[in-house]
Amino acid sequence: MKLLIATNNQHKIKEYQQIFADIPFEITTPRQEGLTLDPEETGTSFAENALIKARAFAEASGLLTLADDSGLEVDALNKAPGIYSARYGNTDKEDHQKRYQLVLEQLQALNAPTKARSARFKCVIAIVSLQGQVEVVEGAVEGQIASAPAGENGFGYDPIFFLPEFGKTMAQLEDAEKHAISHRGRAAQTAIPVLQRMMESSKQ
Repeated sequence: MKLLIATNNQHKIKEYQQIFADIPFEITTPRQEGLTLDPEETGTSFAENALIKARAFAEASGLLTLADDSGLEVDALNKAPGIYSARYGNTDKEDHQKRYQLVLEQLQALNAPTKARSARFKCVIAIVSLQGQVEVVEGAVEGQIASAPAGENGFGYDPIFFLPEFGKTMAQLEDAEKHAISHRGRAAQTAIPVLQRMMESSKQ
């Protein structure tokens, strides 16, 4: 059975392909299905935005569909960037460095000590079955904002998200390490039994 990963973000697609490598679904993408949707994310929460995307792509494709919305919450910045993580500071979607530098500059302006740099990554996944059933799962990982970026792996805010238990930023982790503890990895693991249940119900 096909599983549509409802995103045009190639970094996310790669992560889901790796995380779901051992489950019996044929992973497909909007590009592979000839879909050019870019739903406007008008929700006020990660869950609402994930649902907007999942429903739009499910309706357009007729496939079992998974979409996520995710982002960084920095406590000293009143949980910003939050749902605006992908376009924080009115930046171009691909300008990850400009966004994380903005976060670092804002924390520096606040003169925030290490203990005040607590943050978390959140990911909410919405799944729409062939019958239109909707389920939502989520994952999170706690950490701190580093004083300077480090690491070449990952994307987005990974270079400034420091994990004290590893002594590394998210961008310094190997793929397998990251998927085991990341917000997206945790949400995806919770999603697997939901997807398997939906696959079984579609056979009945």
